[in-house]
Amino acid sequence: MDTPNSPFEALNRIVEIAGSQSEAARRLAVPQPTFWKWLQSSKRLPAEYVLLAEREFGVSRHALRPDIYPRDYPPAPDQTERWIGIDKGADRRVA
Repeated sequence: MDTPNSPFEALNRIVEIAGSQSEAARRLAVPQPTFWKWLQSSKRLPAEYVLLAEREFGVSRHALRPDIYPRDYPPAPDQTERWIGIDKGADRRVA
């Protein structure tokens, strides 16, 4: 399977996986003309549908909207490394 090189190619990949624009629209809970408009005019999926599309069709959020989900975005921190309330690098002495 080829990795889409642009958001438009990623949107077309969704159609290929779904089998039709109608099926893709149904699984994203939008009317088919809305999906057609995304393909014809905006050439990208609106942000509010990206995570659902990734879950439904397996097309990466990075491919669908690289402006919102860049590939170089760091992964979520490990839960064991979380800290709350103090700056780890701050001097602990009271002035």
